Amino acid sequence: MPNIHTFEITGDEKPTVVSALRQHLPDTPSWSTVKKLLRGRFVAIGGVLCVDEARRLGDGEVITVVDQPLPPVPTDKDVSIAHVDSEVVVAEKPSGMITLRRKPDAHWSWARKNRQPTLDECVPRIIGSHAANKKKENRNAVHLPRMFPIHRIDRDSSGLLVFARNKEAQTNIIHQFAQHDAVRKYFALVPGTIEDQTVTSQFIRDRGDGLRGSTTDTSIGEQAVTHFRTIRKIGSKFLYSELECTLETGRTNQIRIHLAELGHPICGDIKYRGPLGQPIEDKSRARRLALHAAELKFVNPMTKKLMAFKTPWPKNMLKFIEKLNSSG
Repeated sequence: MPNIHTFEITGDEKPTVVSALRQHLPDTPSWSTVKKLLRGRFVAIGGVLCVDEARRLGDGEVITVVDQPLPPVPTDKDVSIAHVDSEVVVAEKPSGMITLRRKPDAHWSWARKNRQPTLDECVPRIIGSHAANKKKENRNAVHLPRMFPIHRIDRDSSGLLVFARNKEAQTNIIHQFAQHDAVRKYFALVPGTIEDQTVTSQFIRDRGDGLRGSTTDTSIGEQAVTHFRTIRKIGSKFLYSELECTLETGRTNQIRIHLAELGHPICGDIKYRGPLGQPIEDKSRARRLALHAAELKFVNPMTKKLMAFKTPWPKNMLKFIEKLNSSG
């Protein structure tokens, strides 16, 4: 089993992950050895599992070879459908699955996509298969309904998302999000304790180390607002806290950035580990990002009725939190 190795791709060349591993790992491993690392789930790109041997790397991407297998790739069976009607679909995404396939990867073959399926690919298959079963149609001729994205959540987080079934519904719900009429609440697990508070800052794409973050210059960037409330303190020494995080705005990685900048980076977050230049060690040993989209509310574009959905932490996270509670 390999030791941990990390390296960064630099320059304009775009090598495949296989060739990059052979070039950067000690003793130039064989092609077969490198492919075994990928198949065995020992390789991550930017902290995300990679099993695609043909994946091309770009300047600045960070590759890590870990010393124990990463969690398996989620598939259709790991996705739950909370609601379906003529206007919307509400789904629950598992941790480790990306919400939307990147446009540059849209041309990939079905076989290649299926090595690491995305939520926007899984949901139509699930709905189409269910409809075919009800009509007793040939499963090989399943009609895949079209989905229109509204929002996304981080790949390593889990929880609720809504897709529209047509362009009009998509425009309507996106407007609800922009006007802060929709409600999005998350659970997060962090070290230590924090006061209930609202954090407001200006986000920029590069805070100084290549990561998104806040700036003190209020004339630039995008405003990000998050409300934090402690649900419970965990362990006899209160070493961890379970938080409810309510998004007022929906910037990329918003909750993760705000908590890291407060000095309480989310357990299992390998990207945002603290304020700029002040990394904080993660002693929780969390096997995934401890962030979960737990509540979603919006108005149905057709019926005009309020739709409300809630979902608890996944079972593996509930077990992890209870383990921290009993050991701390």
